[in-house]
Amino acid sequence: MYDMFQVLVFCIFTVVISFILTPLVKKLALKVNAIDKPGERRVNVKAMPTLGGLAIYLSFYISLFFLQPIPIKQIFPLFIASTIIIITGVIDDLIEISPRLKMLGIVIGALIIYYAADIRMDLVTFPLIGEVHLGIFSLPITLIWILAITNAVNLIDGLDGLATGVSIIALTTMGIIGFFFLTISDVAVPIMIFTLVAAAIGFLPYNFFPARIFLGDTGALFLGFMISIMSLQGLKNATLITLIIPVVILGIPITDTIAAILRRRLNQRPISSADKMHLHHRLMTLGLTHRQTVLAIYCIAAMFSLIALMYPISTFIGSIMLTIGLLLGLELFIELIGLVSEERRPLLTRLKRFAKKVNRKR
Repeated sequence: MYDMFQVLVFCIFTVVISFILTPLVKKLALKVNAIDKPGERRVNVKAMPTLGGLAIYLSFYISLFFLQPIPIKQIFPLFIASTIIIITGVIDDLIEISPRLKMLGIVIGALIIYYAADIRMDLVTFPLIGEVHLGIFSLPITLIWILAITNAVNLIDGLDGLATGVSIIALTTMGIIGFFFLTISDVAVPIMIFTLVAAAIGFLPYNFFPARIFLGDTGALFLGFMISIMSLQGLKNATLITLIIPVVILGIPITDTIAAILRRRLNQRPISSADKMHLHHRLMTLGLTHRQTVLAIYCIAAMFSLIALMYPISTFIGSIMLTIGLLLGLELFIELIGLVSEERRPLLTRLKRFAKKVNRKR
């Protein structure tokens, strides 16, 4: 049994540790010239120290190893895997490596998680069908899950405090669902999730607009990787609903990533190419300020989280209706802000035609 009051106190200590470490990491970033300079693809107008994710990483593992009552053998494989992700991010922040090399680092970390930590997706239970054992497909599906979510979080890291805040909202929701609703054999998983939330909270005051330090790929990759791992903890023996829940929680980064892939395909551009049509770019184009855009996306992320919290208490039919409503609302939102294309708006076009027909009949 865990003393939850003690866990809470240690989470508060983690916030303080992160808050103290962040200025030190900033000094280190300036010393090693880990600077994010303004450019065509950047929103920042002045050079900014990066490597901020290092403060989250250090405070998280200081808390896990020395404060939280979690067995070392449970932490160690996670520590090794995420250290590889951190090294990959640090190298990218210093010399900007290719997307393939970044992907290689994530894959190595994911393989350690799969084989050493035994965190994987083994089987899925579908209504009417029953259990479907993934067998040889367990490894590729687990790798795709980790790669997709890690890169999705990395993609939204475009404004001060955006990826950090969205990650805090997503992780908090995962922790609540994991602790109160899902059947997770070990309470250590939600404890680790809330410890990571605490580490990110301690960093956020320095990262929120106007930022004094950026997450960098060091932090964005680390947070994305950890979110993918934490979400997998509840998916070892997944049902259709438990598969949907983390996807809904991560609605913002997943939507932005899928929209980016579709947009680049439609424009016949490589998927890895960069553009200024991401969610935050579109909202700023519509007239929102930097701060307003970040807060608006926080609100959208919170709405996704509230919807995700409704799944565990809904019936199967209720969950289906919830999903249909969510997808329709999401499609309307994407078309209204022109996230995929300003010209291609199929649902809005059909709704306008339908409205015209109704008016003619009157």
